[in-house]
Amino acid sequence: MSLETVAILSPGDMGHMVGRVLAEHGLRVITCLTGRSQRTRVLAEDAGILDVSTLQTLVSEADIILSILVPAQATSIAEMVSEAIIETQAKVLYVDCNAISPKTTRRISETITNAGGNYLDGSIIGPPPRSKGLTRFYVSGPEVDLFSKLNQFGLDICPLGDKIGKASAIKMCYAALTKGLSALCIELLTASKLLEVSEPLASEFQLSQPSLYERMERTIPGLPSKSRRWVGEMKEISATFAEVGLTPKILDGAADMFQFVGDTRLANLHPEDQNSFSVMKEVIAILSEHLET
Repeated sequence: MSLETVAILSPGDMGHMVGRVLAEHGLRVITCLTGRSQRTRVLAEDAGILDVSTLQTLVSEADIILSILVPAQATSIAEMVSEAIIETQAKVLYVDCNAISPKTTRRISETITNAGGNYLDGSIIGPPPRSKGLTRFYVSGPEVDLFSKLNQFGLDICPLGDKIGKASAIKMCYAALTKGLSALCIELLTASKLLEVSEPLASEFQLSQPSLYERMERTIPGLPSKSRRWVGEMKEISATFAEVGLTPKILDGAADMFQFVGDTRLANLHPEDQNSFSVMKEVIAILSEHLET
């Protein structure tokens, strides 16, 4: 099967950069912006992603659809796409790249395949692909060969076999560390501020945990801009762990922390607003003040 057109749902922070890479490597990249925000429209235009009028047009014209959304929207958009597949009888490959549990991806797989489409489980590890080699697309399922052609168009594809759920599983385990650790850091730094030991704690971290402290200083300023969408991701991870018999409580707590951060004014910024981000010390001060009000 030839590969000419890839659809992105939706061209947000990650999605528009994925679309840009594919477009720069010669593919036609499309999306459907009906009902999307002005920010998403600007990002899509900036990335060279073409807007088509309806989902029916999108599924008819695309060879591959990449679902790159906040986890909470993964199921609803798959249901909308499945209806469009039924209406058009398109044989499109739908790749769910969202941070969802293996159970959720299997459920979405049934939705798409029952409609007549093809399905591939996917996950993205790494930042939006602004630089080559930093972002990997893990995939699993029976349609890996077609998706692997995207290696020729600027993406780094890592197949994990033909079992739906493996690509989502590796994302769940990986993000439990990276984002779970970020939630813990936010919590302990806020606690240290409220307990009036933030300065000596910072000094101790710089002495005994310099790499971790550097990571906190580097990543915490941008964390609030992503906190609201990470709530659903933490809940998907906690469900994944519960499904295999482990406690979900650690990641439920991480979800609570990101919800707390998301309720502050810091979360009103977007990832592209990095020049307006507060430094770590200011972020913690604002979080502490929010808790005390």
